[in-house]
Amino acid sequence: MHLLVQEDRFDIGRETEAFIAGLRHAGAVVTFTGLVRDNGGQLAAMEIEHYPGMTERAIGAIMDEAKARWALEDALVIHRYGRLGPQEQIMMVATAAPHRADAFAAAEFLMDYLKSRAPFWKKEIGADGAEWVAAKASDENALTRW
Repeated sequence: MHLLVQEDRFDIGRETEAFIAGLRHAGAVVTFTGLVRDNGGQLAAMEIEHYPGMTERAIGAIMDEAKARWALEDALVIHRYGRLGPQEQIMMVATAAPHRADAFAAAEFLMDYLKSRAPFWKKEIGADGAEWVAAKASDENALTRW
């Protein structure tokens, strides 16, 4: 299990290749990369804050839960913080399992958790000022399937 919480950009291809290189028994790898979305074309930037240590512990615990629920060989989570512009990479999840169903389910589980429960705080900055991003009911509802 690999977890990186970082300010720096990451290379999706390089991270995926490194993740796959360490595998021995996987038959499936699922990757997902989230981008900073600019709904309406008014976003100048998004600022993401977190508490170092607390964030890693919380995400690490959910990664452990994913590994206990599905037959995962490995998982990777990268999540950025700091100031990010529209369409920049905000996070990446990769899962590896002997079969695709477990890899897909675990990846979705991790993504749903990161979207709704991971201890990050996001502020959208636009021409009209800045506003903290509120939790969405749809994100909370996504967790009910797990």
